[in-house]
Amino acid sequence: MAPPLITVTRQYASGGSDIAQLVAQSLGWTVIDNEFVDEVARRAGLPRAEVAQREERAPGLLERLARTLAAASPELFITEAAVSDAERDEAAIHKITERIILEAASEGRAVVVGRGAQALLAQRPDALHIYVVASKPWRMQLAVEKLHVDPATVEKVLDETDKRRDQYVKTYSGRVRRDVENYDLVVNAERLGIEGAAAAVIAEAKRRGWN
Repeated sequence: MAPPLITVTRQYASGGSDIAQLVAQSLGWTVIDNEFVDEVARRAGLPRAEVAQREERAPGLLERLARTLAAASPELFITEAAVSDAERDEAAIHKITERIILEAASEGRAVVVGRGAQALLAQRPDALHIYVVASKPWRMQLAVEKLHVDPATVEKVLDETDKRRDQYVKTYSGRVRRDVENYDLVVNAERLGIEGAAAAVIAEAKRRGWN
């Protein structure tokens, strides 16, 4: 049986990333988010000498995934020379991201945030798929206060960010990201609060015997 994992899909500025962090901390799992994926990709393209230097200590999940990615897919190396090309090619970024998420999923006991993970891992046994939502006014306030979005453009930022995320999932999986039937649990961060929403996810994980 595959090791358990949780995916978190979220409306922009709904608190989904904070909920994912709380869930991971409570379960003692790893968060696989944008920063993690970017760092794995970066390390996969490091010069051999620097990689060897890092391997002198016991490797964590990040280092193991970077080495696996580098060994199995040398064509995906993110060298400094290739970064600008990759930035221009969304398909290349998606391919790298997908590979990292699949490698992380094989290790299990991870909370995977965004990046179309729910669609990519839809058929995965022992996966709990979460969708975090909240009202637009609440999300606009959170975006301004926590994410430092300009109040003058915050509604546009919300709409465009969610539209891009919807399109990303549609393009690469053919799924509708906001379709609640794709998820095991939909949590409203405005009504439950960030901690309450995280507690609901943790309770379901523990009900499944994942603690």
